[in-house]
Amino acid sequence: MNDLTGKYPVVLTQDVIWRDLDAFEHVNNAVYFRYFEDARIAYFERTGILAYKQETNRGPILASTKCDFRAPLTYPDRIHIATTVEGLQGKRFMMKYLVFSERVGGLAAEGEGLIVYYDYAAGRSCEVPESIVLAINEIEATVGQGH
Repeated sequence: MNDLTGKYPVVLTQDVIWRDLDAFEHVNNAVYFRYFEDARIAYFERTGILAYKQETNRGPILASTKCDFRAPLTYPDRIHIATTVEGLQGKRFMMKYLVFSERVGGLAAEGEGLIVYYDYAAGRSCEVPESIVLAINEIEATVGQGH
């Protein structure tokens, strides 16, 4: 777990929920995307992205996402969902995600999501605002500092 907090600025801890299991008695594949969303929204809250969206009607939109499954999650389990931003440039950035299982003692899934900045009033992409770039750079600079 320390390895996650040393490399990822946002790490959430959650319990696996019984209702998220499917007929094969493991967490359904679609649930992993909700895990990614939980971490993404926490990251957006900590960097002020959600507040900026409320004020300006410009904010992130998920352009694409993927998940690679490494080990099945079952109930009961406690998971740690980590995220970081890479490749911040112009109108976009990539978010990387990991889902770590305490029961498995390792990685259950990893994924990514391409985030495009979007002007919701104009209905088109726009540059990532400088204040958001600075906030992302600031939170990413905390990695490895025991934040």
